[in-house]
Amino acid sequence: MHASNGILYLIPTTLGDNEPLEVLPLSVKKIIETTNHFIVENEKTARRFIKKITPKKSQPSLQLYVLNKYTQDQELPAFLEASFQGKNVGLLSEAGCPGVADPGAEIVKIAHEKGIRVVPLVGPSSILMAMMASGMNGQNFAFNGYLPIDSHERKRAIKQLEKRAGDLNQSQAFIETPYRNDKLLADLISTLSGNTRLCVACDITLSTEYIRTMTINEWKKTSVNLHKRPTMFVIDR
Repeated sequence: MHASNGILYLIPTTLGDNEPLEVLPLSVKKIIETTNHFIVENEKTARRFIKKITPKKSQPSLQLYVLNKYTQDQELPAFLEASFQGKNVGLLSEAGCPGVADPGAEIVKIAHEKGIRVVPLVGPSSILMAMMASGMNGQNFAFNGYLPIDSHERKRAIKQLEKRAGDLNQSQAFIETPYRNDKLLADLISTLSGNTRLCVACDITLSTEYIRTMTINEWKKTSVNLHKRPTMFVIDR
């Protein structure tokens, strides 16, 4: 760790279109106020977030480096060059906490390799908040990302997760692209055993938040619209 280097701050964002300081601590605002170099997934939304949390901050002073699925690996080290000049760099996710289900993990890895101090800031994680509210096994759980798009493969993955949940006594969490949520919920209800518990955690931290944990038999009697609403799914036996 080199004392003269700047710090890489892992800066959380909101999980939806709500006021940042309703869910983020003041420490996030203070760091953004004193930082001008940011690694972001989307420049437009990052600028909007920074302006919302620090309205008086000069937008022309910002230096943004875009990190998304199109960014080449060889580009990444240059994103941290400012830190070698003693300047702090902020890593922003599109939603929630950087580095968790987020492309920023690679930047954090490079920072450690180059002796740059990494400081995570407190903020909302949909994965942890869904687990907190699920009533399921918070001592032993796994996040599995996205399930397969193909219907046959997805149903096979669902049965594998159900078996793993029972064999390991391990809650299994996963997500879906919001416009496919209703299809995934239908597949979960038709594929899982009736006594398997399913938590649906939707629009976490928003005014439209919906979090329910029930058995599959109970879900068969329930109707909910998840279309285009960010949702976490958790199953347990």
